[in-house]
Amino acid sequence: MSLNPAITRVTDRIRARSENSRGAYLERLAKAAKDGPARGHLACGNQAHAYAAMGADKDALAAGRAPNIGIVTAYNDMLSAHQPFEDYPKIIRTAARKAGATAQVAGGVPAMCDGVTQGQPGMELSLFSRDVIALAAGVAMSHNTFDSALYLGVCDKIVPGLIIAASTFGHVPTIFVPAGPMTSGLPNDEKAKVRNAYAAGEIGRDKLMEAEMASYHGPGTCTFYGTANTNQMLMEFMGLHLPGASFVNPGTPLREALTTAAVERAAQITALGNDYRPVGEILDERAYVNGLVGLMATGGSTNLVLHLPAMARASGVILDLQDFADISEVVPLMAKVYPNGLADVNHFHAAGGLSYMIGQLLDAGLLHADAKTVAGDGLSLYRQEPKLKDGKLHWEDGANETLNDKILRPATDPFQPSGGLKQLTGNLGRGVIKVSAVAPERHVIEAPCRIFHDQEAVKAAFKRGEFTSDTVVVVRFQGPQSNGMPELHSLTPTLTVLQDRGLKVALVTDGRMSGASGKVPAAIHVSPEAASGGPLAKLRDGDIIRLDATAGTLTVLAPDFDSRTPVTADLSANEFGIGRELFAAFRRHVGPAETGGAVVV
Repeated sequence: MSLNPAITRVTDRIRARSENSRGAYLERLAKAAKDGPARGHLACGNQAHAYAAMGADKDALAAGRAPNIGIVTAYNDMLSAHQPFEDYPKIIRTAARKAGATAQVAGGVPAMCDGVTQGQPGMELSLFSRDVIALAAGVAMSHNTFDSALYLGVCDKIVPGLIIAASTFGHVPTIFVPAGPMTSGLPNDEKAKVRNAYAAGEIGRDKLMEAEMASYHGPGTCTFYGTANTNQMLMEFMGLHLPGASFVNPGTPLREALTTAAVERAAQITALGNDYRPVGEILDERAYVNGLVGLMATGGSTNLVLHLPAMARASGVILDLQDFADISEVVPLMAKVYPNGLADVNHFHAAGGLSYMIGQLLDAGLLHADAKTVAGDGLSLYRQEPKLKDGKLHWEDGANETLNDKILRPATDPFQPSGGLKQLTGNLGRGVIKVSAVAPERHVIEAPCRIFHDQEAVKAAFKRGEFTSDTVVVVRFQGPQSNGMPELHSLTPTLTVLQDRGLKVALVTDGRMSGASGKVPAAIHVSPEAASGGPLAKLRDGDIIRLDATAGTLTVLAPDFDSRTPVTADLSANEFGIGRELFAAFRRHVGPAETGGAVVV
């Protein structure tokens, strides 16, 4: 199947836009690769320090003929998704020896749980943690003793931060190694009902806690299709996981076999062998377009609209919001996974999962089939799924038909003809909206606005019974410069209750919403942000705002709007406590949301 013309146009546009930056990046990559395996150029004292604690592997490391694999881990046991990584270094070192290689933990990176910090001051560090992760991984890899690398990370900011670091060390072959989703617990729709009932004051905190613990109940990634699981999908669509690795549960024989196979493959693709695959060559415009297609086809998290431009920039690829919108227009929504549907990622995987979806999209001409991957040349390798037979891992063709058309449908008969992500532009700036879970009758909202400067003020107004008519809730001064752009996901139950009462309600913000949000129309990432004097800072209570997801517009209907002076806000409360004082330099130097809200790229 020939490539869809719209996919071709977007790819060509990205390639042209990125010509200078990508060319300079590849020159740097080639120069770094030309020197060969780094250990041979280190002084004896440098190497002795690096190998001192490596026991039986010392001789192999000193000889420099066996590949040495660097492990960058985001392990901690506060994140359920990352707890399984505790035992991975031992597994990896054992597998490396069997493959004629060595492996060392190069370093660890921080990994915060957005589920813990939602609605809390610590969430103001969340986006910036992505850049810290990139920096920490850069420190780990700077020892310059590794022929390839394995990155152990799953969740929201962790994978994007690790991609930025991996791209910076683009001459080093790299494989991302997942841990898999937790087994299914309390269904996500039941959990949402309990949250809404608590927000409405119908049940107590004891019932809320009971439901939450039944939902988030064991090791592995949370099972809804939020940012963490969207990350895992991306790593497969972009060719950085082994095929079919994303959604295999932790603690299973297949999960361990895939980890071992990743180690073996990492040893094979170094410059010491005959299949050298530097990650910087894999992460080209085709990989990022394939990632965008996967984002739309699965109805993935809006957080990746923020992360992907920053990730891509690290390897010289420049993405624009228009690229997201144009790809969304031609890519069908093939999956219904919570919050877009009732199923979780385990159900999605059982229905055929990513191997089925990638096969369908390849057949429809919506993916770059010729993309380079860690598994080999061509994305068709990802039509396969891993199986264990007689204790041995092999790959076989994935499902040719969906095994549950309520969860996963073919590209020719999708849930929706487009991906459901829209760019919004108008006199309020530029932002995005995800409409794949929003009812069609709510795609256009026109109502007076209520203006707030933090999410707690919204919830307080709700508790006072102040929302009695159609309202566009504006939460401004929530961008990267203001307070680090925390997610406003804790507003979801409040806004959902208002919507369920029959009101037309929408959210407009220069902040962001979680990948777990969906049914309430939300114009997010609005840029320029209020703190930089953006249009949101000119709004006044009662202004009529029109959010039109069909036309892709976000406008205020006030004749004097352009002549108004932007208001300022007292942001001093964002500057101290829970570590926020440490990030003052980040708030001063961060880029706008539309280019990724980044500091280091």
